[in-house]
Amino acid sequence: MSRRILVTNALPYANGPLHLGHLLGYVQADTWVRFQRMRGHEVYYVCADDTHGTPVMLRAQREGIAPEALIARMGAEHARDFADFAIGFDNYHSTHSEENRHYAELIYTRLRDAGHITRRDVQQAYDPEAGMFLPDRFIKGTCPRCGAADQYGDSCEVCGATYAPTDLIDARSAVTGAVPVQRSSEHYFFRLGDFERFLRDWLRQGDHVQPEIANKLREWFDAGLRDWDISRDAPYFGFEIPDAPGKYFYVWLDAPIGYMASFQNLCNRTGLDFADWWDKESDAELYHFIGKDIAYFHTLFWPAELHGAGLRTPTAIWCNGFITVNGQKMSKSRGTFVQARTYLQHLAPEYLRYYFAAKLGAGVDDLDLNLEDFANRVNADLVGKVVNIASRTASFINKRFDGKLADALPKPDLYAAFAASREEIAALYERREYGQAMRLIMGLADRANQYIDENKPWVLIKTPERMAEVQGVCTQGLNLFRVIVSYLKPVLPLLAAKAEAFFAAGELAWDDIAEPLLARRIETFQPLMTRIDPAAIEAMIEASREDLQAAAAPAPTGPLADDPIRDEIAYDDFARVDLRVVRIARAEHVEGADKLLRLTLDLGGETRNVFAGIKSAYAPEDLEGKLTVMVANLAPRKMRFGVSEGMVLAAGPGGKDLFILNPDDGAAPGMRVK
Repeated sequence: MSRRILVTNALPYANGPLHLGHLLGYVQADTWVRFQRMRGHEVYYVCADDTHGTPVMLRAQREGIAPEALIARMGAEHARDFADFAIGFDNYHSTHSEENRHYAELIYTRLRDAGHITRRDVQQAYDPEAGMFLPDRFIKGTCPRCGAADQYGDSCEVCGATYAPTDLIDARSAVTGAVPVQRSSEHYFFRLGDFERFLRDWLRQGDHVQPEIANKLREWFDAGLRDWDISRDAPYFGFEIPDAPGKYFYVWLDAPIGYMASFQNLCNRTGLDFADWWDKESDAELYHFIGKDIAYFHTLFWPAELHGAGLRTPTAIWCNGFITVNGQKMSKSRGTFVQARTYLQHLAPEYLRYYFAAKLGAGVDDLDLNLEDFANRVNADLVGKVVNIASRTASFINKRFDGKLADALPKPDLYAAFAASREEIAALYERREYGQAMRLIMGLADRANQYIDENKPWVLIKTPERMAEVQGVCTQGLNLFRVIVSYLKPVLPLLAAKAEAFFAAGELAWDDIAEPLLARRIETFQPLMTRIDPAAIEAMIEASREDLQAAAAPAPTGPLADDPIRDEIAYDDFARVDLRVVRIARAEHVEGADKLLRLTLDLGGETRNVFAGIKSAYAPEDLEGKLTVMVANLAPRKMRFGVSEGMVLAAGPGGKDLFILNPDDGAAPGMRVK
């Protein structure tokens, strides 16, 4: 029976580029969508950029551009990166759209008219130096429940507690570091407690969430469902609340509504009936793939809002864990905080898609990207097993049999066994148990290679009277390869497309696995995938370090930083940094490096060799004789291009806009910077 399915992914925030940590949830969802389409179901897959809020507003101010220009640029970059990772959205939109404004106002007014919105004055943190009220995540301090330091103003990443920013201990502004003061402001609240019975029933009625999330929901229920603050004061980049001049919808109010907006935009372009999918009585299925860190908003506020507004609620909300690299938190200094674009400049996207799939289950466990295991698994499984089946057999068919497959299989029972695995593999895909599915598929690849090893077509072909046997063995091998690639198609769509072109028999569909391809011509075999060269991984890590050096200009702290994962240090650690004024005695291009220059620095009687990521702003001849500031007590670090004996600092937003000191700035080589 055909199903109608709408799938969404968490919306990436529009104040920074995608990195590998983002991609896990998108690969998981895209794989599930592609599997459902192979099964013949009607599936739509939508997403959008999450564009509102103070971080976007302040970054745009920092760059000297309008917020709309920033979100347009980031939206284009995100869409490009997703496409290059074969994430096949049917529509990629923006929360800063008229569709999103319409549905945000619609849901709000329905909740308001039904009595689920209340107003009251609140004491709110205000940064006297920045002259603005502080959003929750712009305040950091000690968790009031568990005592963990350096936590955000709305939730604790250690114990999972949620609280008001005023509950935070030793709070500081993440914008200026000032101690926030309390000022009164009228705010608008969603009465979440009105929906406690509905939410409890919703939780009991089906598998709407994973068991781990269900347990967390029960903790939140036990703690009591509090009113949710859905308004923010100007200045704020977002939608103004219809009946409240100077008040704006909190970004988390309109962000999930972006799912509806993106689908409405798709409906506008294709003629789909929006109400047929979002009406309360709709028989369509709705699935959200999100990170576990935003489960609170999606599993409490979102279904309650939808129910209160008379709209359908999600069929299920599935959370994924976080990414670690080599067993540790992603780190800029170690080169393991890898942007999506940096990865794509060095490695094929399907390597990562397969590795994620091989380790993904249906739970919310974190996934470790072990780079050595990553290379070994891809090389062994995809190149050494799967592609090897075709490369060992296709050339015989192409060269000796004019590209024509045999009329019959020598081992039809073996093919039938491979085809019979499709329901077991389908059940694993359906449950998002991708790792188990990959292990089962690789077991089939082992059997296919064993069959070829046992029959040795390269030996049989030396005997002219056994040529028909060679054709049969190779036809058998290629058909087993076709089954395996069909099973892998949701994970490896680019490899599958090459295989489809090679077999010249249309798209690989799940039901077609039942019957082999016989007595037909295939195209000339082309290499399908190459092994991962460890040097490519090293180059990716080095390029990520270059990204760090290129961004060495002073940056805002806390939420103003472009990336959400930071290696923070205490003040005492910072005080140990020895900053020196130095003269650039010599500057040279670095062969093979896109962003680096090699600088010989004069510290006043001592010289150092330093690699600096400022090539986008300066030619070598522009630098010689000028002054800059360096970290003089940084331990030497061996790089791909040599040893760097420090780090040069520059100021500016990046790219071509990086600035260093000039010789007449009153400084001299060797002076310490205080």
